[in-house]
Amino acid sequence: MSPRMKATTLTAVLTLLAATNASAQHTGAGEPVSTIPLFSTEHIGRQGFVHVGGQYVEHEGEHYMQGSMYVDVWEPREITQPYPIVFLHGAGQTATYWQQTPDGRPGWAYYLIEQGYTVFMPDFPARGRSIYVPGVDRDLQMRSAERICCSTTAAYTNGDEFGEWPRHERVSQWPGEGTMGDPVFDAFFKTQVEFTGGGGALIRDAYIALLDRIGSPVILLAHSQGGGIVWAVADARPDLVRGIVAIEPSGPPMQAVNRIDITGRERRNWGPSGLPMTYEPAVSDPSEFEIVLEDGPDGPDLITCYMQQEPARQLANLSDIPAMITVGDASYHYIYDHCTAKWLNQAGVDTDYLPLDSVGIMGNAHEMMVERNSDEVVRFIEGWIRENVH
Repeated sequence: MSPRMKATTLTAVLTLLAATNASAQHTGAGEPVSTIPLFSTEHIGRQGFVHVGGQYVEHEGEHYMQGSMYVDVWEPREITQPYPIVFLHGAGQTATYWQQTPDGRPGWAYYLIEQGYTVFMPDFPARGRSIYVPGVDRDLQMRSAERICCSTTAAYTNGDEFGEWPRHERVSQWPGEGTMGDPVFDAFFKTQVEFTGGGGALIRDAYIALLDRIGSPVILLAHSQGGGIVWAVADARPDLVRGIVAIEPSGPPMQAVNRIDITGRERRNWGPSGLPMTYEPAVSDPSEFEIVLEDGPDGPDLITCYMQQEPARQLANLSDIPAMITVGDASYHYIYDHCTAKWLNQAGVDTDYLPLDSVGIMGNAHEMMVERNSDEVVRFIEGWIRENVH
């Protein structure tokens, strides 16, 4: 290359670098992102994802994978806790609400990472990042914004204004206005996804596959819809479950309720779950249960519970697994979650029923993991785990 060509090439390179630097200065390249909520992940040592479960199904002459489940896995830099935590989320939701709150704070998963737990965060089958097979899986449904924030069924954000259930006026922990157009509500509502009706067996089987894949004992931490499935998962793999935390689990046993009172019977006709469970003496069909309605509620703002006629059949597979159920003092669940705890204890499952107000935590509705005091709530839950799960 001639000296002139070298000089020309060098000039072109320097001109390009100058233009690039000017562009970077103009766009703020290399500067921290200020328009998107971020948080430090310094305590995460490793992370990855895995798909578990699922099977090939034939549909219209071709094969698809149905029932597999996507799982985020975070491992702390230093594992100090003996058992990982496996999350089960609620209906219409995914694992994201364990990871970050809609107002940008680190979620429960990161708090537990800081305490030394490995965490597994699945998206239920046919939900989020897990496969949905049209024509094979059940039809999809979604919740409207009105059902979440702005009607008499507004269970999540501002029930103090619109709710009609007992204690709704106590709702105070939602971060923001809780209505459409508020940035925090809008961020939360964007996390609400389509989901299938039913599908509990598909979810249970995927979690069984996950526990088998992990291969060592875990703690199950479930919310809402996941809280109705968690008991069946533990029943299927009792040797792989060391403890259960159920946050406002689907319930109550043997009846359906709306946000005010009882509406019917046999919604969860296996007791704490709508899925078959192992009782002693054995039950082949829920019609074999002898059920009695208690004489009255245990206190104000509570429904009357269905219980087994004594002597009660026992959930033998869960008898060595400590469990805890908690509920927000302002939630529509407050009127009936005690019934699930009573059923479990009668069936031989050592279950602590600890509403948040019983430990001085006030103002929470159904989505306590993303509310303003979410750190206080998870500290309470993790404290119970440390004290009771060995």
